[in-house]
Amino acid sequence: MSGILYIVATPIGNLEDITLRAIRILKEADWIAVEDTRVARKLFNKYEISCQTIVYHDHNEMQVTDKIIHKLNNGENIALISDAGTPAISDPGFRLTREAKKHELKIEVVPGPSSVTSALSVSGLPTDHFFFEGFLPRKKGRKTRFDFLNSLDSSVVIFESPMRIRKTLKDIAEKMGNRVVSISRELTKLYEETYTGSIQQAIEHFDKKTPKGEFVIIVAKEGFEL
Repeated sequence: MSGILYIVATPIGNLEDITLRAIRILKEADWIAVEDTRVARKLFNKYEISCQTIVYHDHNEMQVTDKIIHKLNNGENIALISDAGTPAISDPGFRLTREAKKHELKIEVVPGPSSVTSALSVSGLPTDHFFFEGFLPRKKGRKTRFDFLNSLDSSVVIFESPMRIRKTLKDIAEKMGNRVVSISRELTKLYEETYTGSIQQAIEHFDKKTPKGEFVIIVAKEGFEL
């Protein structure tokens, strides 16, 4: 009998934000595929999780996927986690789940924290329809993506790093107009912040401080007002 691939959501900041089922699966798995052993160790130490690990990240997933599929075919259960949140959402995991499906292996999701839904829930912006963009192209294709996003009749979710947040906010203002935005950073951590206002107000707000943490930007559809 083949093993089970578990897609396990882990905390996006506060280590207490993990489900009882996730802890049990991580303790029972034969292997845990992790992005970074140093990050995973903090979670494992808190919940006394002792398991063999496989390093699985953007730079080696093509090679390691075959190794994991082989273990699953041999009856071993493997849990996939990312550094934070739900695997395969702008994180490694797509290739592995695709290959597991090709081999007709069983996949189970262990749901939990997600920066996307967390940021949406505190935004105060319409969430009945939203489009997840994730990270924008840095150069090639960036204008095309903005043209597409500008045409949508829904809220738009964008991920951004602290190094590029100011540039992206200015690009949103230029390409999509002075829309209402909600910008969350350091979600569930000590210095959690969510700023809501017009894009011009947001630019002024973040120009006054050194941006820190990973950012989730929610751009409201055209015409929405607070």
